[in-house]
Amino acid sequence: MAISEAEAVVMEVLWRAAPRSAEEILAEVGPAQDWQEGTVKSLLNRLLKKKAVRAERDGRRYLYTPLLSREKYVSQESKGLLDRLFDGRVAPLVAHFSEQRKLTRKDVAELRKLLKELDDEQP
Repeated sequence: MAISEAEAVVMEVLWRAAPRSAEEILAEVGPAQDWQEGTVKSLLNRLLKKKAVRAERDGRRYLYTPLLSREKYVSQESKGLLDRLFDGRVAPLVAHFSEQRKLTRKDVAELRKLLKELDDEQP
């Protein structure tokens, strides 16, 4: 399921707390994104069509709840990034980020710990 950048902003609101109305979503992200109510409702309709969210009637409004988990979304996005830019390989990704942004001692320690854990799992 492909989620646009704008749709992801709406999803982040819903992942933090759901269910939420379009008005509540607008209040949270509208000013920062310079969005109007119609924009939020259009994004919610797109997310409904993609089955990323569901809507339940609550009086005269709808409340939206995510069907797509944040974990699944992050997994899809990171796999897509790896496949598109690094031929599905993690090492070139880490090398790229280490060249573009200085890794802290903590980053390096976490990477070493992860590599050790992965090495320990190998038969």
